[in-house]
Amino acid sequence: MKYLGIKPKRPKIAVFDFTGCEGCELQLVNKEETVIDFLGSVDVINFREISSTISNDFEVAFIEGAITRDDEINRLNEIREQAKVLIALGSCACFGGVNRLKNAYDFKKANQEVYGKQHKETLPARAVKEIIAVDLQIPGCPVDKPEVERIVQHLVWDVPYQFPAYPVCFECKQQYTTCVFELGQLCLGPVTQGGCRAPCPVGGSGCWGCRGPAADPHLKEFLQIADEREFSRKEINERLSFYSGFEGML
Repeated sequence: MKYLGIKPKRPKIAVFDFTGCEGCELQLVNKEETVIDFLGSVDVINFREISSTISNDFEVAFIEGAITRDDEINRLNEIREQAKVLIALGSCACFGGVNRLKNAYDFKKANQEVYGKQHKETLPARAVKEIIAVDLQIPGCPVDKPEVERIVQHLVWDVPYQFPAYPVCFECKQQYTTCVFELGQLCLGPVTQGGCRAPCPVGGSGCWGCRGPAADPHLKEFLQIADEREFSRKEINERLSFYSGFEGML
């Protein structure tokens, strides 16, 4: 593959899963019409979902999942030492995601209730950036495949890329979607970072904020609008807290 007549060096990438569903990893290879070009632009040397090959000779590391155990912390530090570029992939890696909901509970009591005497080690769920330095974050649950492809183009060919500053609402309007607020549903589209192409509102379901806050979310104004539409503050806070992207802003 050549770009402007020059054959670029294919970066050696590795994809690692921690505490998560691995859905973001599957997004990297589930778009059949572009998967050959995508995988052809990189040298995949460690990616359990698609290959049994295992190597530590990687340059770029994608991390999926939250961090919830001591052994994960140790493994993450080893990956950081090797990687020239480390990317948090998905809401769990970027914010802690839905895993972070468990932090509100008594771990000892929950362990006893679920596992009995077979106690399982667990720590408060944390985002990757709370443990090590992260070079780039790609939010979403799951991540948006075209966005990941554009970021890979940025890494391989230095094609300029910038995350959208606008909220999800902007992408709804681009697609002439009926505002789900007007349909009586709570939606975090006005305060959530765009870039996902608004699949939830387009499908008739309010946004849950999996991409975290927009560059200037105007959260105070959003809360005022939600109050005026008679959504309870409990319902609003539960939705803002679901993916943990708005933690510290409530």
